Amino acid sequence: MAGDVSPLAGKTIDPNRLVNVPRLVTAYFAGKPDPSIPGERVAFGTSGHRGSAFNNAFNEDHIVAVSQAVCDYRRGAGITGPLFIGIDTHALAEPALASALEVFAANGVEVMIDAHGGYTPTPVISRAILTYNRGRSDGLADGVVVTPSHNPPEDGGFKYNPPNGGPADTDITSVVEKAANALLADGLKGVKRIPYARALKAANVHRRDYVTPYVEDLANVVDMEAIRTSGVKIGIDPLGGAAVHYWQPIIERYKIDATIVSDAVDPTFRFMTADWDGKIRMDCSSPYAMARLIGMRGDFDVAFANDTDADRHGIVTRSSGLMNPNHYLAVAISYLFAHRPEWGANAAIGKTAVSSAMIDRVAAKIGRKVVETPVGFKWFVDGLIGGSFGFGGEESAGASFLRRDGTVWTTDKDGLILGLLAAEITAVMKADPGEIYQRLTAELGAPFYARIDAPANAAQKALFKTLTADKLGIKELAGEPVTATLTKAPGNNQSIGGVKVTTANGWFAARPSGTEDVYKIYAESFVSADHLRQIQDEAQAALSAMFAAG
Repeated sequence: MAGDVSPLAGKTIDPNRLVNVPRLVTAYFAGKPDPSIPGERVAFGTSGHRGSAFNNAFNEDHIVAVSQAVCDYRRGAGITGPLFIGIDTHALAEPALASALEVFAANGVEVMIDAHGGYTPTPVISRAILTYNRGRSDGLADGVVVTPSHNPPEDGGFKYNPPNGGPADTDITSVVEKAANALLADGLKGVKRIPYARALKAANVHRRDYVTPYVEDLANVVDMEAIRTSGVKIGIDPLGGAAVHYWQPIIERYKIDATIVSDAVDPTFRFMTADWDGKIRMDCSSPYAMARLIGMRGDFDVAFANDTDADRHGIVTRSSGLMNPNHYLAVAISYLFAHRPEWGANAAIGKTAVSSAMIDRVAAKIGRKVVETPVGFKWFVDGLIGGSFGFGGEESAGASFLRRDGTVWTTDKDGLILGLLAAEITAVMKADPGEIYQRLTAELGAPFYARIDAPANAAQKALFKTLTADKLGIKELAGEPVTATLTKAPGNNQSIGGVKVTTANGWFAARPSGTEDVYKIYAESFVSADHLRQIQDEAQAALSAMFAAG
């Protein structure tokens, strides 16, 4: 984290500081982005186009341009099946859905919207795409989720999932982004569009029950019967997000002892406690944003929350409170590969380059291969589809895993099944995930992990693209010889967008932010907190020297 923790962190926000929703929606429709200004262009990051209408970064023009670009991409790629579309609970989600439908309907796309005008989590869309496409070689489906993930209430987001069900890769997003910006620059002349009322009545716009098929299929990925018969007491906080209307049907169908601590939906997210910097974020890995559920830890055997599009998970245990995402990934991997006998003997573990080395130690213990990739869940898609990955997870509290029979469940992150898995672990092991993690550290060592942000201007961030081991020049790190200096992920030889330096008992990775004038340093030590700080200090010193040398 960058900067000092705000005195507002962990507290509810003064009503005067909440987002003005009518003003935000007005800005969405009234604001006209200038494509000659970089910050007002369509820009696809790792999870689609994001921004706020207040600064002309997420307006109606963006959405109609992106939607037309998606239609054109589908046509060029021969994608003729239905497009599954879902939204989260951010204020800009419903306006953006309306804009997108006007374009999709006019272009003749067979669109599947929620039957009841409700919210649809990212993993539900991913599963719907994969389920529809199973056994098909043509007429394939794809999808869109209107969400900025856990970002603040004033933000909007729009992401595209191709027929593989996962996040679109850069080959696709670069095409869509370029086409959308060309449409913006040309005054949207190439956009086909019909009025919203006509779009809703169009023959190619269909209502779909997203809830029931997902809920009924859950028993094929999580042992719901073990949870039910154990009587494990569960707390669930949707954080006002898209999973809010999924949990009660899950509870009722599987007769589990679970309590939804709040089912409130409010686009200001006034019920949230502020994150570390005093802003509202539905970040279920943040102890500040999760203050409400953490305060209830004694009421449940295990509790969990999801971010706004429910692709992330936050696990709260009675034994240790909110778990560090890396810690829970290690526990989940250790448990799953011991309790999924139908998974392939060669099914590997997908992890990102900035995830904890504890995962590598767990993998060595259970005899499974680790495939280390750059940041981004897209790198796990092919492995999950083919079953060569049993599990794929990121340090930012996003993961998915195979069905119990070893076939694909989702190729995007699924925060719902990771929460339910915590309940399964507690039920089967008679210990919560926090206690299981303590057992792992007693055997394999306890890591000290942290991420910090450091200032870097555009020129300095650009230097990361030319980094080599020789340029960095680190031979020793925190008293240990360097064993590897990597600019490409060892699992797939793809650029990590920065550098990773490893030793026998520690490592750091550094990569520039795509949205802020900072670079991120991830670091870990299996020695001590002091050793971790030494790694961080030496990493910053080496990178500062690189900046100075230009």
